[in-house]
Amino acid sequence: LHGSPLTDAGLALLNPALSIHPSLVALDLGDCMLGDEGINLICGLLPPDGAKSGLKELTLSANPGITSKGWGRLAIAVAHSSQLRVLNLDYNPLGDQVAGMLAVAVASSRTLEVLDLEGTGLTNQSAQTLLDMVENYPTALRTLILAENNISPELQQQISDLLSEGEEEEETEAHEVTAREKNPWICQNNSSSQMVLMTSGLGDSLLAETEM
Repeated sequence: LHGSPLTDAGLALLNPALSIHPSLVALDLGDCMLGDEGINLICGLLPPDGAKSGLKELTLSANPGITSKGWGRLAIAVAHSSQLRVLNLDYNPLGDQVAGMLAVAVASSRTLEVLDLEGTGLTNQSAQTLLDMVENYPTALRTLILAENNISPELQQQISDLLSEGEEEEETEAHEVTAREKNPWICQNNSSSQMVLMTSGLGDSLLAETEM
């Protein structure tokens, strides 16, 4: 629906069908002339705590009619959504206040992996808040887009580096889990992160006895 002059009234007409759709996972309402009433309807598509299936990808780019009140309500819904993984809010006049609310939402979300804030009127103040969030709180976030904002390249790089480190750590953990599943004789040493491989003769004799 990107670019459709939908307005809040049009979304209200569509909302009953969207709400009961059995497999809707992505919704693009970018540049649809939405306001706060539209946000209220969209929040209903982000059910909390796995109450029902909901959106995994939501795009609300270029909807300048939404106020900080509407964005605040969306931030609350995102914080409690158990499904949403991608949120695109680029080219909305969010500013630092809304960015602060979104940082809290990201820190609370267990699923949000991608947040696009390109061209949203942010400054170093927002970037510092987002940096503190990424640095001090474990999140699912892997991609944060901050281009075309009044943010120093140094801060953007720091955030990017931290997100990359988190992704690398998860990949390492995933490889270790896979290795343990493939080889039952590999166990995790509780005192360190090193893998211990049990291939002693005693292990072989135990296998032989088990087979007998």
